[in-house]
Amino acid sequence: MPSQAPDIRNKNFDEVALGYSADAAIDEAKRCLGCKNRPCVSGCPVNIRIPDFIAKVAAGEFEEAYQVIAKSSSLPAVCGRVCPQETQCESKCVRGIKGEPVAIGRLERFVADYHNSHSTAKITKPESNGHKVAVIGSGPSGLACAGDLAKKGYDVTVFEALHVAGGVLVYGIPEFRLPKSIVSKEIEGLKELGVKICTNTVIGKTMSVQELMSEEGFEAVFIGSGAGLPRFMGIPGENLKGVYSANEFLTRVNLMKAYKEGSDTPIQKFRSAAVVGGGNVAMDAARCAKRLGAENVYIVYRRSEAELPARAEEVEHAKEEGIVFRTLTNPVQILSDENGFACKLVCKEMVLGEPDASGRRRPIEKPDSNIEIDCDCVIMAIGTSPNPLIKSTTEGLETQKWGGIVANETGKTSIEGVYAGGDAVTGAATVILAMGAGKTAAKAIDEYISAKNK
Repeated sequence: MPSQAPDIRNKNFDEVALGYSADAAIDEAKRCLGCKNRPCVSGCPVNIRIPDFIAKVAAGEFEEAYQVIAKSSSLPAVCGRVCPQETQCESKCVRGIKGEPVAIGRLERFVADYHNSHSTAKITKPESNGHKVAVIGSGPSGLACAGDLAKKGYDVTVFEALHVAGGVLVYGIPEFRLPKSIVSKEIEGLKELGVKICTNTVIGKTMSVQELMSEEGFEAVFIGSGAGLPRFMGIPGENLKGVYSANEFLTRVNLMKAYKEGSDTPIQKFRSAAVVGGGNVAMDAARCAKRLGAENVYIVYRRSEAELPARAEEVEHAKEEGIVFRTLTNPVQILSDENGFACKLVCKEMVLGEPDASGRRRPIEKPDSNIEIDCDCVIMAIGTSPNPLIKSTTEGLETQKWGGIVANETGKTSIEGVYAGGDAVTGAATVILAMGAGKTAAKAIDEYISAKNK
C-alpha cells in the first residue's frame, strides 16, 4: 500500500498509509484462492465472511463487499486500519504458506472507505422491541455491543466518561494511524440505528450500575469501560516534570490536540524523548514524540527486538521515521536537572534467560552495566489495568486480583443482568478482540432478556 515518505510523515499527523486504488484492490483481491474450508475466517474474532467480501472486491462490487463485512463488524474502517491481521486472519491464509498472504486488512479498509465516500443510502432504524440496555464505555467493545443490540430493536444508551465518544479509538490511537473523522463516521452510523450516547457521564460517580437498573429502567448492563489506569515501574524519579504515562501523553496529543498551535493543553517542548515499553502503545507514543519536534526519540525495551509485542508494521514504520531502538535495556532511575525536570534515564543492560510465564525469554540484569540516555521527556508505556471505580462502586461484582472483571465466555458477570467484555475483563488487548467480546455479550444479553420476558 502506498504511504507518505518517512521524512515527510514524521513531521505531520496526516494518515501514513494512503490506501489502495480501485485497480490495486481488485488485483489484490484476485489473489484470494477462495478456499472451501475458509481458514481465514477462523482467525477473525468477529467471523467476517472474508472470502465472500474479497470475491465481491475482485468483481469490482465494492458496495456489495461492504455489506458482507457490515453483517459481522460494526467498525470496518477502524478494523481495516488497526487490527493485527498478520497474527489473525492473514496468519491463516493459504497464500502465506509459500509467499505473502492476501492483504485482508487493507482490502477491508479499502471497502469501508469506498462505502463512506460513495454511499448515499440512509441507515434504517429497526423497529423497537421495547427493551432498554445500558452500555458503559464507548470504546470498541461497547460500540460493538451497542450496534448489535440496536440492530435487534433494543433501546441502547452508551455512557461515556470523556467528552467525546470512541474510547481508546479517539484518545489512544494517533491520527496518523486512525483519523478521528473515521471514528466519528462509524459512531454516527450507530446513532442512526438509534443508539444514544451520553458523554461526560462517569458511571460509579454520577450513577451506579445498580441505579441504572433499579431507577433508570435498564434491563441489562454491559460494562466495556476498558483498561485506562496506567502502570509505572516504581523507580526513583517517576514524579519529575517531563515524565508521562503513555495514557496521559497520547490523550493530550490525540484527544486534546496538544500538537496544534494554541492548544489548551500543550505539552512541554522537549529535545529528546525515551519511551519505555515495546508494544503498539509505545510505538504510538514514540512516533507522536517525533512529530512534536523531538530530535531524538528512543524505544527502551528490556527484551530483544525478537520479543517486541508491537505489530511488525508499526516497528518498521517507527524505524523508518527515525526512532532509535535501545533493546535489552531496562530503566532503573530518572535523574533531574536543577529545575526538577527529567534529564537522564539511567538503565541496566539485560541478557535473556529462560522463558517465563508469557513464553518469552526472561530478561536478567547484567552486572556492572550502567547506561545513561540523555532525555528531557520520559514516557512510560508498560501497560494499563482497568479503572477500579466501577469495581469499588458495584456491590457484588467479582473481580480479579489485578482489577479485571470476572466474566464467563458469554460476558456474564457475578451480578444478574450485568455483562462485561473487552479490556475491562482481559486487560489491555486488541480492538478486534474487544469488539468480539462486545458482540458475544450482545448475543447473550438478547437471550437473557428474551428468556426473562417469555
